[in-house]
Amino acid sequence: MTRCRLCGSEAMASVVDLGATPPCESFLAADQLDQPEPAYPLHLQVCTDCWLAQIPPLITPEETFKEYAYFSSFSTSWVEHARTFVAGAVERAGLDPSEAFVVEVASNDGYLLKHVVDRGIRCLGIEPSVNVGAAARDKGVPTLTEFLSPETGAAVRAEHGPANLVVANNVYAHIPDVIGFTQGLRALVADDGWVSIEVQHLLTLIEDNQYDTIYHEHFQYYTVASAIRALASGGLALVDVELLPTHGGSIRLWARPAEAAGEPSERVADVLAREKAAGLQELSGYTEFSARVAKVRRDLLKFLIEAAERGETVVGYGAPGKGNTLLNHCGIRPDLLAYTVDRNPYKHGRFTPGTRIPILAPEQIAVDKPDYVLVLPWNLRAELTEQLSYVHEWGGRLVFPIPELSIVEVASRKVTA
Repeated sequence: MTRCRLCGSEAMASVVDLGATPPCESFLAADQLDQPEPAYPLHLQVCTDCWLAQIPPLITPEETFKEYAYFSSFSTSWVEHARTFVAGAVERAGLDPSEAFVVEVASNDGYLLKHVVDRGIRCLGIEPSVNVGAAARDKGVPTLTEFLSPETGAAVRAEHGPANLVVANNVYAHIPDVIGFTQGLRALVADDGWVSIEVQHLLTLIEDNQYDTIYHEHFQYYTVASAIRALASGGLALVDVELLPTHGGSIRLWARPAEAAGEPSERVADVLAREKAAGLQELSGYTEFSARVAKVRRDLLKFLIEAAERGETVVGYGAPGKGNTLLNHCGIRPDLLAYTVDRNPYKHGRFTPGTRIPILAPEQIAVDKPDYVLVLPWNLRAELTEQLSYVHEWGGRLVFPIPELSIVEVASRKVTA
């Protein structure tokens, strides 16, 4: 990658190089284990002109999302997060159920729009993955199987009318054509409508060593400053921002068509000031990240190796995309992590990409009673600590690898360090 995909600058600086890994959602079936597996460089860089952090577009969204292994509804906390969002968004945008129209881009399995349907509000999901889109339609959520582009946005607007609210949660990082995608959002939204985007905040990624959220599906990583420029490329203006705990630290960007936006809220200025104070508009904010990533790797490997030498068993919980970045970067194989489990039946009987660790049903943990459970979706710490409270029955402990290695003893409904 020699040019920034947002501003076209050639002033690109390295942030962290994680080597080469397979695409993080390319889970393997048993009959694929003796076949070659492609791997691609995973090198995060930042544009020193517009400060958009990005990786080269070495895979295409079509390769990843036509059939997708991630179903949002398997996270209880994420479904509740969506319900709360819908309630607040209806109030903010003043949505009248008899007239309003809501569109969600990358609507997955209907986890969010089902709350819109329940309120009697007309809606449409735009979801490229055939399998998860079918699951949404089974829930009664109207879903179009397409990628968003300016043309798709215009076609939906022509057929259904302009949307009073357009939602794009956890997708703004997933598209290499950020300008075209943003133009698609503008094509969808009414001239006086609202756009809500949730995306991981680069500030928390850097501050909390969240390097496992760097993977090939995530083409760029936003600060509020770089998001303002990205939104402007499609005719949208940022009017408000919320800091969220989701995914280890996210930003919810509230935007409107530039001609209707007005002045941004004080919260926008506050977050911009925090980003500047953290050095994220100069190279000094990025220079130590690579060394801290290396320490996360060393600490986790030291723990796993020492546990193996003591004859203790370690298994994983979850098979998220971020977990596959961590496993591959650390070189963890089944000799150190016997298996991992996941609530999503789609992944059962498959193997993690690159590291080829078996993925089993969650019930296997209670059968085997391991000494440690390595929690790969560490961002769901509170939810999963409660779900895994039963490991206290045999004295098992939970291990969280990020932001730094943390081993906790679990009591029923309570965790002590």
